[in-house]
Amino acid sequence: MDLTRDRVRVVAGLVILAAIMLIVPATSVAAYYIAFLYLVFFWISMATSWTILSGFAGYWSFGHAAFFGTGVYTAATLATKFNWPFLWTIPAAGLVAAALGTGIGWLVFRLQRLRGELFALITISVTFVVAAIISNTPIDGGSGVYLISVSLPELFGSQTSTIYVLGLVLCLMTLIITYGVYRSRMGLGLFAIHDDEDVAEVKGVPTFRYKLGAIALSSGIAGAVGSVYSINVSYVTVGETFEITTIMYPVVMSIFGGSRHWLGPALGAIIVTVALYGFPAGPEAALARGGVALGLILVVLLLPEGVMPALGRLWRKTAPRSLVPVPARPELRIPAPRSGEAALAAKHAVVLDCRDVVKTFGGVQALKGVTLDVRQGEILGLVGPNGSGKSTLINVITGHFRLDRGSIDFAGTAIGQLPAHRVARLGIARSYQIPRPFNRLTVLDNVALAASFGDGHGEDEARRMAAHWLGYTGLARKAFDYPPGLNLHERKFLELARGLAARPRVLLLDEVLSGLNNTEVDEALHLVRDIRDRGTTIIFVEHLMRAVNELSDRIAVLNGGALIALGDPKAVMSDSEVVSVYLGKAHAS
Repeated sequence: MDLTRDRVRVVAGLVILAAIMLIVPATSVAAYYIAFLYLVFFWISMATSWTILSGFAGYWSFGHAAFFGTGVYTAATLATKFNWPFLWTIPAAGLVAAALGTGIGWLVFRLQRLRGELFALITISVTFVVAAIISNTPIDGGSGVYLISVSLPELFGSQTSTIYVLGLVLCLMTLIITYGVYRSRMGLGLFAIHDDEDVAEVKGVPTFRYKLGAIALSSGIAGAVGSVYSINVSYVTVGETFEITTIMYPVVMSIFGGSRHWLGPALGAIIVTVALYGFPAGPEAALARGGVALGLILVVLLLPEGVMPALGRLWRKTAPRSLVPVPARPELRIPAPRSGEAALAAKHAVVLDCRDVVKTFGGVQALKGVTLDVRQGEILGLVGPNGSGKSTLINVITGHFRLDRGSIDFAGTAIGQLPAHRVARLGIARSYQIPRPFNRLTVLDNVALAASFGDGHGEDEARRMAAHWLGYTGLARKAFDYPPGLNLHERKFLELARGLAARPRVLLLDEVLSGLNNTEVDEALHLVRDIRDRGTTIIFVEHLMRAVNELSDRIAVLNGGALIALGDPKAVMSDSEVVSVYLGKAHAS
């Protein structure tokens, strides 16, 4: 409820501010200032829409000008060649630009290697391609498009005021949409994609769909903004529409204000626009431009996340931190794992069945026909020397890698070819040998994300569940810290809390004990037993043989990608082939 009230207050504040700004044209303010304020609205919309994809999801785009230019020429073409009423061209321009962005995303996001600088290069190439197509077709033809004859309703007695109002409305809508994404489940997923996309997918985030949604929103807003821009300038050309400032200014403004905060780009846009356009000529203009450049350098060096996140951190230091009740550890009760099919109700029923699992990387066969079953409610120890295929098997089970051959069935569902986020939602969770938290999300949000996407909780319930599991793993006091501030023991237990928050039927623990001291190991073993005793099936990958023998109901041994032993711990560990693998042939009986 508190989160809902916060959203209502923010949206109401934006609407009230917009209503106040709406009366500006009705006053005696000079037309120059009205036009200048429209320019501020324009850059706020451009920078904020850019950050939905690039700031939130981390896919840096230099193709925003392509979507903007698509909107410009869609509106210009519909208004001049098809005689559409101009106001109708605004949503049309947004839809066409969104369609272009979605099409690009549908192709590019399917190729995982096209991230980072490769994605940036592709997007800037798209800008040049779109500009070339428009310039060399009847859309523009190289001579530009005049919109002087296009009629526009006059609000407050002038067309300038109408353009001001349109810019204000688009700016308000952009901020509300961006804030809605920022505070939504989708926003949390996009931030996780930014930090570690592979882990986000394994935790249940539908990364492809969210990235597609982000680029559709980002490009659609840019296209709608472009339509209003076209009537404002009255004459559009390829050179001015796709110029370098259109490509770079949204990036600079977002970096300046903070691209991971919904209000950061708006703050950056206001500062940069006033500095660049508030002084039309003379030494003041040159000084202002130099100030922007110097300010950007200082922000990158001193405030790498931007001005707005820095202000947010300052606020959190002075504001009360207990946003979510964090119960003390002794009061916690572990919720029962999600109920499965009737076949899983019986103790020792097979919950996970791997048959002839094969996975090859190039010419290297990492898994060579592994056949393995995991029973409901057991702890299965999975051991083997380094390079034996343990992590590969975990990655295949969780959907991070697709099967080459064989099958994996989970509770009667074939999962060998499912994407990782669907596997997570079926009830399989994992930890990582080297902890991979989302470093720019708080500890609480790291766990809340797993509860939200892995177990389908709403935001409020997910945060309550996250607080619960943080208390259970002894991290309650770290809830509002960030993972880089945790020690190894705490980061390992954060991995455990994230796995538990999804309430999985099967939990895969990948060397959760590595790097811990004896006291910490004993504490972790107690937690693992407690989790199993409450009904969760565990696959326990570990090199610490004392822990494996102490915890495991059965042990499976991999070597060279093949299963060489499976059964009772004592019998397996005394097997001559297993002894040979671990101690050498001289020790094998």
